[in-house]
Amino acid sequence: MITSVQLAVKRVFDVSVVLLLLPVLFIFIAVLVLIATMDNKQWGVYTQQRIGQYGKPFKIYKIRTLKDGNHKLGHLNTHASWIGAFFRKTKLNELPQLYNVLKGDMSFVGPRPDIPGFADGLKGDDRIILIVKPGITGPASLKYINEEDLLAKHKSPETYNKSVIWPDKVKINKNYVLNYSFYLDLRLILKSIFRHDTFRR
Repeated sequence: MITSVQLAVKRVFDVSVVLLLLPVLFIFIAVLVLIATMDNKQWGVYTQQRIGQYGKPFKIYKIRTLKDGNHKLGHLNTHASWIGAFFRKTKLNELPQLYNVLKGDMSFVGPRPDIPGFADGLKGDDRIILIVKPGITGPASLKYINEEDLLAKHKSPETYNKSVIWPDKVKINKNYVLNYSFYLDLRLILKSIFRHDTFRR
């Protein structure tokens, strides 16, 4: 299982990489925010409450991709323009979470932070997941990289998510915490970078 020393090393790595990336990506992120603002006629940064380490809530930051803020499961792309859909497909909308990593709310790798009602409701051994900070990427998010499309195929996306996807994510994330290594984080980061061919189509 992940140790306190490994958590400390993980944090040092996160901060070091963010400090290297932000000066390079700041202008790019600002341009994305400007595009999203013009596209949605609203401020281009979207915030939402999520559950973090030890079950504590925090505010997550994303590039706005939906015109009316409708984030119901299975209807995530209903009100997105082609620009918003592109941001979601390429995960460019997640870039503002570098600020969450810098603040200490998140890590580069870990369980994806869920809205209240999921991680904060974990019981027994499943709560081991809450030892680590939620991540921008992680083993479960890589497996369910096309989760929106998967949910859209079901008549009741919320039911399918709660009964099938969420329990599987818990299992995957428990395995991540129990078998953690810094090398594993590096592997997951590389897999995330090369996880799909969106830019090669």
